Amino acid sequence: MKQVPMFARWVVLLLMVTVSTANAARIKDIASIKGVRSNQLIGYGLVIGLDGTGDGNKAVFTKQSIVTMLERMGMTIDADEVRVENVAAVMVTAEMPPYVRVGNRVDVLVSSIGDASNLQGGTLLLTPLKTVNGIVHAVAQGPISTGGFEASGSGANIQKNFPTVGRVANGAMIEKEIAADFISNGSFSLSLLEPDFTTASRIAQAINTSFSASIAVTPNPGTINVRIPQYYEERIVELVMRVEGLIVNPDNVAKVVINERTGTVVMGENVRIGIIAIAHGSLSVQIKESSNVSQPLPFSEGETVVSPDTALTVEEGNSRLSVVDAGVSIGEVVRALNALGVTPRDLIAILQSIKAAGALSAKLEVI
Repeated sequence: MKQVPMFARWVVLLLMVTVSTANAARIKDIASIKGVRSNQLIGYGLVIGLDGTGDGNKAVFTKQSIVTMLERMGMTIDADEVRVENVAAVMVTAEMPPYVRVGNRVDVLVSSIGDASNLQGGTLLLTPLKTVNGIVHAVAQGPISTGGFEASGSGANIQKNFPTVGRVANGAMIEKEIAADFISNGSFSLSLLEPDFTTASRIAQAINTSFSASIAVTPNPGTINVRIPQYYEERIVELVMRVEGLIVNPDNVAKVVINERTGTVVMGENVRIGIIAIAHGSLSVQIKESSNVSQPLPFSEGETVVSPDTALTVEEGNSRLSVVDAGVSIGEVVRALNALGVTPRDLIAILQSIKAAGALSAKLEVI
């Protein structure tokens, strides 16, 4: 038997690697570490310093908030005497990343909940931010940037973006940390962003091959449990970095996504169609109306007669029955459908009909 030269072997191996990594992705991009996540914070506050664009007198809660704030500062006022044109009640939201420490800062989003027309130029007063369990984890304060503007006159109005929503850059300071321990019983878990049996199995195989040990198991299609080897017990961050950097080929479900509002059709690479015959025609109806006016001669004591004239035209496309061969790739499917001269909106109707006929080997999702 004739032996294959070493150079040829390397060429074949390179081609195999190229094909196998065509749809490759890092584990970091298709899975997350269970227990490592951000937390949502929310609070109620006041924005002051507005140029007459704050809440009106109908916003009772804004008046109550001002009175309560001033009472805490040792002043007693009558709520009926409060005018809130320069103050707006807002909800403050923020996202607390995992492993942030006391003293770190995060951005906050400020949104008006009253009838304020513009938050531009305002300052957010000290606002406690809580998690869903009511514990304060951060406090927010600072000048607001809306990224837009509003100008109006007696007969015109112009607005850019939404001036009733703004952001305070680095406006919240962390006051209490949230524990995020992702290690349990000497192991940690990976959660797939898109659960799939094949992808989970490939991730476990990639991890076991990389470490030359069976440290990864898949109890379900969305979870991969990774046991921490003894020589990595003091180097957890290095272990996670190595696992997240491994390359795998995720297996995706064949899917066709249709947006009927915009006429957008997106097909995955695994979409296949069987041999099918397609006839797609169009019916065009055009109606034109005009009026014929008969005007009598001057001083003839005649009457003006108006007679309507309607022209109706019906045209039907001369479409023939076309046979589309079985598509073995997304390119062939697109070329076959383009050969029929269909528009994206026509393509939506055709794909729905092909799916109803059982010739589309893909999930059809309409959004």
